[in-house]
This record gives sequence, structure tokens and C-alpha cells, in this order.
Amino acid sequence: MKKIHYIAAAALTLAACGKNESDKTVEVQEELPLVVIDVAHSQDVAQSKSYTANVEAENVNNIAPATPNRIKTIAVDAGDRVTKGQILVTLDRANIDQLRINLEQIEREYNRAVQLLEIGGGTQQAVDQLKAQLDAARSQYDNLLENTVLTSPITGVVTARNYDPGDMTGNLPVLTVGQLSPVVKVLIGISENDMALVRKGMPVTVALDAFPDETFEGTVNRIYPTIDTSTRTFMAEVRIANPGERIKPGMFARVGFDMGTKHNVVVPDRAVVKQTGSGNKYVYTYSNGRVAYKKVELGQRLGDSYELISGINDGDTVVIAGQSRLADNVPVQIQL
Repeated sequence: MKKIHYIAAAALTLAACGKNESDKTVEVQEELPLVVIDVAHSQDVAQSKSYTANVEAENVNNIAPATPNRIKTIAVDAGDRVTKGQILVTLDRANIDQLRINLEQIEREYNRAVQLLEIGGGTQQAVDQLKAQLDAARSQYDNLLENTVLTSPITGVVTARNYDPGDMTGNLPVLTVGQLSPVVKVLIGISENDMALVRKGMPVTVALDAFPDETFEGTVNRIYPTIDTSTRTFMAEVRIANPGERIKPGMFARVGFDMGTKHNVVVPDRAVVKQTGSGNKYVYTYSNGRVAYKKVELGQRLGDSYELISGINDGDTVVIAGQSRLADNVPVQIQL
């Protein structure tokens, strides 16, 4: 940026005349605020955006029975690896035997009814009724049998264990299993202003606090089609390759997007002033001996400068020192 600095100071004298007892004129001198100015210019600015989120497992399964029951054994603990189909939990089977005996009894009665019907000694109605009872009993037995042995539907890692053997199951799952390979994911809220710039398959960079000296590569896997009206953001899912399962759920991630370049105005950081009592930012511009208050929207910080999204035009003269005594439309003197 080319800077114009005016170093010499000048003063303007204002005369205020009045009469004393001897009718003598008294001169009062007032010095105008001194300011240093520079010129805003436009340039191509890389639109790199960074968003933060927590790492999540690719898939998460909560292991729990369909109906409350007492836990007999739990074969794994938090942090253990499990495989698809592995038995994780067994529950009390006290009711299983009774249901099995009942099922076998109904099945025998049904078979006898079928035989009687074949020789003309029974009715179709009796067969149909027993068939309905048999189907209900078998469904009840199979359901209870399934819910006394809980298996893992995926290969992954146990991320939570909420009960011990002997406990009754409740509202929480007995175990939670997360799939950590071949990828993990992060869900991030992105400003709606950038919706047209984010696309599925877009590469991103991921930095993790747990690995400060490494950068990981990710890809935008899914873009949610709705805007959150309270935050004016939309959700995007980013997948990160996770060989060796080094990246764990809950890790803090910073996801970087390269969204191309924009030709925006840039000013020295000293030109930007925060309005007292608010988060608003503003810049004073100089023209014809006076300054004007201009509210601005900041973009990225670029070393000792700021990108401005709005508020200042290319070539505007801006104040970079002396703002403490300024107000809108006041006259000033430039340090030459």
C-alpha cells in the first residue's frame, strides 16, 4: 500500500472578539484536531474462511433393549474395539423359558387341530384361531430372545458405557458404539453469504488442537438445504480420512475453506475504530478539510491492514491517526 504521510503541523486561529471595561479586543486562539491520512485501495484478497466444530464419529449406534430388563453381563468397556455382530450385552432370561414352553404348547395344539381338520374331526375356525395365537407367541418369544443378547451393528469403538451388570436398563443406552474408520466427520455452520461458494466434493483443510504440527485433508460430503433463521447459517458435513483412528470424537477442529478471491478495498488497521459500547466498526474519511464518519464491515485481517466488505470506496482518503478528537463532519488539519 502506498502511504501519504504529512508530517508538518499547521494551526488555524479563530478570533473571538468582545469588549472589556476598556473596550479592548481580546483574541482567543483554538487549534483544530490534527490527523494523519492515508489512501484506501482495492486489491484481490484470497477468501479463506475458517470454521470451528467438534469431531464426530461417522456412524453412532446406541445399544439398548426394546423393553426394560436386568443386565446380566457386559462384555466390553469404553474405549474397546468391537466388530459387527459381536455380542456386547446379555440380559436376564428368566421369562424366556416360560415363553418357550408356552410357544411349544400352542404349536402342539395347532398341529393337532390341523390333523383333526384333515380327517374331518375339526373346524377351519379352530385352526385359524390357533394359528393366530401361534404367530403371536412366536413373535413375542423371538422379540424377547433378540433383546436378551445385544450385538454391535457396526465395527467401531465403544464411546460410552452407562450401566453395570445387575442394573435395570432405563432411558440411556447400555453402550454407545462409534465408527471411527475409514473416516470421521465434522458438522459446521457456515454463513449464508457463502452458500453459493461451498459445494459438495470441495476440498478443505482441517487443523486439530490435539495435533498442532499437522494438517489433515477433508472433503465437503453434504450440504444441508435450509438456513437457520436464528444464526443465518447453514450446515455442511465435512469428512476427514482417519487411518489408524488417530482422530477421536470430541476433538476440536478448525476447518479451512478456500473460496477463491474477491476484489475488495483494503485500509491500514489503524484506520479502523471500534464504536464505544457496541461491536460496530467505523472509519473516518477526509475530504475538503473535513472528516466524515463511515460505518464499515470488516473482512479478513491482512498483516497490518484490513479487508473491508463495505463502507469505503477505492481511492478514499482515510484517517489513520488522531481519531480520538473527531466527530462526524468536523474540520481538521492534516499533519504535512
